[in-house]
Amino acid sequence: MSFRKGGVIPGFLSHRIRQLPNSPGVYLFKDRDSKPVYIGKALSIRKRVLSHFRCFGEHFSKEGKMLFEVRRIDFIETPTEADALLLEASLVKENQPKFNQELKDDKSYPYLKITSEAFPRLLVVRGRKADGGKYFGPYTSGRLLNQAVRMLRRLFPMRTCHPIPDKVCLMYHIGQCKGPCVGEIDKEKYGEIVKELGLFLEGHRAALVRGLTRRMKEYSAGRQYEKAKSVYEQIRALSSLPQADVLKKRTSQVLAALKDAFSLPKEPERMEGFDISNITGREPVGSMVVFLNGRPARSEYRRFRIKTVKGINDYDMMREVIRRRFTRFLEEKQVPPDLVVIDGGKGHLSAAGDELRKLGLGKIPMISIAKQHEHLFELGREAARIYPQNSPLLQMIQHLRDEAHRFAITLHRRLHRKEALVSRLDEIPGVGPKTKERLLKKFGTISAIRNASEAKIIEKCSVTAKAAKKILETLSV
Repeated sequence: MSFRKGGVIPGFLSHRIRQLPNSPGVYLFKDRDSKPVYIGKALSIRKRVLSHFRCFGEHFSKEGKMLFEVRRIDFIETPTEADALLLEASLVKENQPKFNQELKDDKSYPYLKITSEAFPRLLVVRGRKADGGKYFGPYTSGRLLNQAVRMLRRLFPMRTCHPIPDKVCLMYHIGQCKGPCVGEIDKEKYGEIVKELGLFLEGHRAALVRGLTRRMKEYSAGRQYEKAKSVYEQIRALSSLPQADVLKKRTSQVLAALKDAFSLPKEPERMEGFDISNITGREPVGSMVVFLNGRPARSEYRRFRIKTVKGINDYDMMREVIRRRFTRFLEEKQVPPDLVVIDGGKGHLSAAGDELRKLGLGKIPMISIAKQHEHLFELGREAARIYPQNSPLLQMIQHLRDEAHRFAITLHRRLHRKEALVSRLDEIPGVGPKTKERLLKKFGTISAIRNASEAKIIEKCSVTAKAAKKILETLSV
């Protein structure tokens, strides 16, 4: 442990915390399975993370319980605090960390809403309703959101009055409303403003800017220079706003970087990650996870119980998983991955690459990521590729690797628990295979059986009172 003013930092996290930047962004607290348990935003990532550890060791507080589970800290830098706010909302929605429960479920968090009225309004609201409106969020900072809304209203002048008055208001006089109340703008023209705002909030800034640029040129060609200047200023102002879907923008940039770094034929729309979970050679399993356009596609994840390898041999296990996955790929004529990522070093990469070549699929691009130093290896290249910890490209590969590891180890642990349970049940005299199967199915764990009453075991497993008593006596030892 290292000690700091106001708190304690576990030794295994000290080095990582020293690497954290003093810049805006999002930080992710991950557990031993690399699953995010909490995601937060910050103006200074390092200072905010340090502030959490004032509660380290307070196991009865919510924050203390959270910190007790943290085994790794990742981060993503953003240009501004407002970008961090938007990225945080996207990541929480995608990962559902258990200690972000308030952001997932609490209806007190703010959303942006475009109403469904004839002349819609842009509102900051608490919670969502099935009222026909279009919602964006939730966001964790009402202060930052209100700042963004003030800028949006200058760029997309929509009415704020409710109900529509019979005369213009102050917002009209300061240029932040087009005056639909007095017929200064018709529904069609007003609808164009609403559409442009929707494009921005959905992350289509580039498409919006292209449309505005065309309009500016049309005004200029028609010698409507004041209108052309107004649109030009709107385009400039858009560049100062936070990206509405900063995660989508960042992902697009990373996929382009991966294409260039590994000389891929195209951006890797489909990436597949593979891992082996193997402890002392018992019940080893492999996993395949899939990212489509940089995001997890969980419905396409697959697990493999190792069938042909005896003892501890990670390389042969990886060969088996690759062989089984890509044999099926050939049989079903599936779409090939644009990039395969192996969890491991040169040996794991070589083993997986050999198996692909045997299947005639040696042209599928493949890399690996070694755990200890997070170096990337590429088939046909001797030297490792080394990226800084804040590299978005490395963070994408780490995310894919962590998902493969998490997916493999959850099955591995479940199989181990089942194996341990079966072993204990084998100790009970007079209990046959069918009774064991019913105990496994109805109770699931030794603890659950031990805490059950004789009557409950008789009822659920259809055994005699004598057998139920013997089961409880044996397992209570």
